[in-house]
Amino acid sequence: MRSGRVLAVCLLGSLVLLVGGCLGGGHAVGTPDAKSIPVGQSTQTLESGGVSRTFHLYRPQGLNGSAPLVVMLHGGFGNGAQAERAYHWDAEADNGHFLVAYPDGLNRAWNAGSCCGNSQRTGVDDVAFITAMVSAIEQEMSIDPARVYVTGMSNGAMMALRLGCQTDVFAAIAPVAGTLLTDCSHARPTSVLQIHGTADDRVPYDGGPGKAFAIDGNPRVDGPSVPSVNATWRAIDACAEPASNTSEPVTTATAGCADGRTVELISVAGAGHQWPGGEPSPLVERFGLPGPSTALNATATIWQFFAEHHR
Repeated sequence: MRSGRVLAVCLLGSLVLLVGGCLGGGHAVGTPDAKSIPVGQSTQTLESGGVSRTFHLYRPQGLNGSAPLVVMLHGGFGNGAQAERAYHWDAEADNGHFLVAYPDGLNRAWNAGSCCGNSQRTGVDDVAFITAMVSAIEQEMSIDPARVYVTGMSNGAMMALRLGCQTDVFAAIAPVAGTLLTDCSHARPTSVLQIHGTADDRVPYDGGPGKAFAIDGNPRVDGPSVPSVNATWRAIDACAEPASNTSEPVTTATAGCADGRTVELISVAGAGHQWPGGEPSPLVERFGLPGPSTALNATATIWQFFAEHHR
């Protein structure tokens, strides 16, 4: 059963200042004790940009001490609860002993740069919201700041890439079926794992416009190729050339980088717009697209990658 709690939050731009019990940048007011996040599922709200925003948490039994945090960002037309059901992160958290956060995008979308939906059109500051959420969680229990990670599906993957480009919160990011649609010229080096199907026609593997269209008739997504995004991150992370290994239909290209970081691309031949090993997304169900590949368990693969990387 999911419980609810409201966190009072004040945002003061990107400052992180403790003044009168209010942490700037979206941190929670007050000093909650370390046990205030219940075991199991819970729902919390905070105010960001003058709007009440919601996120869901999963805390495994026996999770104490300085725990890792994984932020899972749903795709377009989805929400946090749907992502929690579809991608099996709760079970992975039970095994890996970490906390999972599932934030809700306004109107089921994220402002990832040039996409998506009303969040993009109205300039919703989802970077501020998600960083505020991480700060609020840190106020409620002991989180290891060197082991905070973000992953996402589709529009959520694009948002994960934006967070990697424009914040220094995350030790590693793992976009699935997404591309880079924002400025990344000032990114801090971080480890990156991309997972993408070569037959994705919504966010094409080779770049260019996808087959989903916005209300103005333009493609929802028109971005760079997946390999070129990978090359961008290899340059940011000062990586060596990648080494590839294929076990059909999965090809993994791994580049070792400065200071122990890694940039990796997993390509699933013939797979479409999907989270491999997960349940069908709302987009898949809405448009009758093929179900997810079972050739790869994306969730387990991403957690293994995260567990190997920290600040």
